[in-house]
Amino acid sequence: MMKKVSALALPVAAALLMLACAGDASDGGKKSDGFAKEAAQGGMAEVQMGKLATERGGSAVVKLFGQRMIDDHTKANMELNQLAARKNIQLPQELTSDQKSMMDKLSKLAGADFDQQYVDMMVEDHEHDVEVFQTQSEKGDDADVRAFAAKTLPTLRDHLQMIKDIKSKM
Repeated sequence: MMKKVSALALPVAAALLMLACAGDASDGGKKSDGFAKEAAQGGMAEVQMGKLATERGGSAVVKLFGQRMIDDHTKANMELNQLAARKNIQLPQELTSDQKSMMDKLSKLAGADFDQQYVDMMVEDHEHDVEVFQTQSEKGDDADVRAFAAKTLPTLRDHLQMIKDIKSKM
């Protein structure tokens, strides 16, 4: 029974994480400061979940994907922090309570159970991220933030394709 509850709770938590990573829906994701704050929050979560994947993942491919999340999102986070400093945008320094809850739930899983939940969550998250970054790159209200979104978008698309490929082989 407990396993069923956990299996249901993780997709709900993943949806909450996606909302926490998204730009403000009321502006279509166009407000650059809101986008930057949400991208920073999501980037931090991707790095921490990537670390969990390298530690708790059951398959080598999930562990490698987790390491790729650490590497790529750390780099993007650093670039975003530099951009935010130039633009006087105060970025969050901690995960949201929803993200912390998701991390807690994932940290209690291991092996194939972890892989399934992590992969499902990463597919949903990256589908959403690609959409938000695409919108920001086209319609954002600040040229520098638009450029950051456009520069980061191909990496997010690569992540999405990689995780979809992993999922299709599970």
